[in-house]
Amino acid sequence: MKLTYFLISSIVALGTLNSCSDVLDIAPDGTLSMEEVYSDPDKVGALLNACYNNIPQKGYVYWFFDPLLTACSDEGWSSEEVQGTSVDQMYKGNASASSHPIRDMNDGHGSSNNAYWTRYWQQIRLCNQFLENIGTAAVNDEAERARFTAEAHVLRAYFYSELIKWFGKVPILDKTVSFDADFSTLKRESVYDVVKFIAEDCDAAISSSELPWRITTDDEALRATKALAWAIKSKMMLFAASPLFNEGKDYWEEAYQMNKKAVEELKKNGYELFTTCTNPSTFGTYDAAAFHQLACQSADYSAEPRDKETIWQHRSGSVFVWHVGYIGSGMDGTYKCGTCPTQELVDAFETTDGQPILNLAKPYLDEKHLQPNYNPNNKMYDPENPYKNRDPRLTASVLCNGDSLIWNNGEVFKVETYVGGRHGIVLDPSERWFSRTGYYHRKLVTPQASNTNPINNSNWKFFRLGEIILNYAEAAAEAGHLAEAKAAVDEIRARVKMPALPAGLSKEEMILRVHNERRVELAWEEVRYFDLRRWQKPEGNLNETCQWLTGMRITKNNDGSFSYQRYNITSNPRGGYQNRDLLLPLPLDEVSRLESTTGLPWQNPGW
Repeated sequence: MKLTYFLISSIVALGTLNSCSDVLDIAPDGTLSMEEVYSDPDKVGALLNACYNNIPQKGYVYWFFDPLLTACSDEGWSSEEVQGTSVDQMYKGNASASSHPIRDMNDGHGSSNNAYWTRYWQQIRLCNQFLENIGTAAVNDEAERARFTAEAHVLRAYFYSELIKWFGKVPILDKTVSFDADFSTLKRESVYDVVKFIAEDCDAAISSSELPWRITTDDEALRATKALAWAIKSKMMLFAASPLFNEGKDYWEEAYQMNKKAVEELKKNGYELFTTCTNPSTFGTYDAAAFHQLACQSADYSAEPRDKETIWQHRSGSVFVWHVGYIGSGMDGTYKCGTCPTQELVDAFETTDGQPILNLAKPYLDEKHLQPNYNPNNKMYDPENPYKNRDPRLTASVLCNGDSLIWNNGEVFKVETYVGGRHGIVLDPSERWFSRTGYYHRKLVTPQASNTNPINNSNWKFFRLGEIILNYAEAAAEAGHLAEAKAAVDEIRARVKMPALPAGLSKEEMILRVHNERRVELAWEEVRYFDLRRWQKPEGNLNETCQWLTGMRITKNNDGSFSYQRYNITSNPRGGYQNRDLLLPLPLDEVSRLESTTGLPWQNPGW
C-alpha cells in the first residue's frame, strides 16, 4: 500500500479496521491483513517496533555530517557554507514554504520534502492504530500488553512534542480517522492544549506498573521508559509556558510544579548527575572531566549503570566526529572541521569566580557584536588573555588557541589558531578544513581520537537529567521561586566546581543567569536553537542573536604574546534571523488542502 505524505491522508491511511475500504485492512507491509497481524504476538511486537520508526538521529548524522541546528543557532558557524548543503541554503536565506533546508533535511533517514511534518504524522497514526487495537490483540501475556500500551503512549507524546518544537500549534488526533470523515472542523489547537494532551499520554504510561524506569540491557536500547515520559512532560510544559507559545497567558507556576515533580521522581528512581570521571586516563582529572566524558560516551545499560544521568539515547547514529567536526588543516585524514564555535558561545563561559564576562542583559553595544559590553563586576577576565581562569566547561567544549591536543597516537601539540598558525582562520568559503571563527569543536570528541585512533562519538542523547534540572530552574525563576531556581542551577555548576550563584539576585537577574547556564551546560546538544525561539514573543525575531556572528582573530606578536580582535565572519547578515524563522513553515500543498477544507488559516507567520 502506497501511503501519501500529508496530514489528512496520513491520519486516515491504515485507518480503523471496520472501514468500508478493504485497503484499510492491510498491514503496513502490504502483504498481511490486520487481522493476521493482531492474532500473532510476534507480529504485534513488530507493529510496536514500527511505532519507533523515524526517531531522528541528530548530532552529526545530518546531511554532510554537520550538526545543522547548532550551525543555525548562535553557537556555531559551519565550514559548508558554499557546498550546496542545507546549512549553505540557510545561511543564504534560501528558505521557503515549498523548500525549506531544515524541514526537508536529511537527518539520518534520507532526505525528503516535508520530512519532519510527514514522518511525525505517520508515526502518530501508527501509534493511534496500535493503541486502538492492542486491547484485544494477541500477546504473550498481560504484562506485555500493558508495557506495549505504555510505550505507544510515550511514543505518541514524543512525536507530538517534536511537531510542537518545529511547527507550534497542531491538531490533536487521538484515534485513526476513516477516509470519509468530515475534516471541516479540523483546526490547530493551542500549544498549551496539545501539551496537556501530551501530558495525559505520559501520565498513562507512568501509571503502568509494567513500564520500567530504566533500560538495563543492550537489546532493549531506545525503548520508552517512565523516565522518558517525565522528560517529555518537563520539556513540553516549558515550551507551553514560554512567550512564543503561551498566547499571553501565565503558565509558569504550572510549569514549575510539573518540572519540580519531574526532578523529584527521576532522582527518587535512580537518576543522578554524572559527577565523577571514570576514565581519567582519557578525559583527565580537571574539573570538567566528568562533564566531557558524559558528552562523549554512550550511556551503558545495566541495573547500576556508570551513567545514571542519561534518560534516553539513540541506539545508533554515532559517527567518527573527529573526522568531520574537529581540528582543521586536513591533518591525519581529517575530512573537514565542520561547525565551529562562535565567539558568542565562548563569551558565555564565565570566569572561575562565577562572574559572567559580559552584561547578560545587553552583551554587546553594537548590532554586529564587535563591541562587547563587559560586566563591570568581573575583575578576573583579561581581554588580552581571554581563555585564562574560565569555566572548565569551556575547555571541555571548545578548542582555543594554546590548548593542548593529543593526536596521531600520542603526538602532543598546541592548538594554533593565530594568523599563520597551523590551525589558523580561513574565511574562504570553499575551504572546509579550517575554522571561520578561530575556534574548533571539542565537546563531542573523545580526547586522543584521530584517524590512527578512530573513536566514535556517543549515540545521541535526547534527554539527560542535567537538562531537566535546568528546565526546573527556568520554570522556578519565571514563577518567582528564586531560592529553588538558584539551588537547581548551583547543583549543575557544582559538577564542574563553579561557584554557586550569588545570593539576592532579582527575578530578572535570575532568569538571565538560568538562560546563560542553559547555554553553557547544553551547548552543542540542540537545545539553544529552540531556546532562542521559544523565548521570543510571536512578533519577535532573532536579530540580536543570529543575524551577526563573530570570531576571534589572533595575532602572534614578536615577543610571543598575542593580540585579539573580534571580527564578523561575513560582511552580510546570516540568514535565519527573521520573525518567520521562529517556526518552520507547513508544506504548501498541505496548507492549500487544509485551508480549502476548513476555511481557516493554517500557515505559520511569514511563510
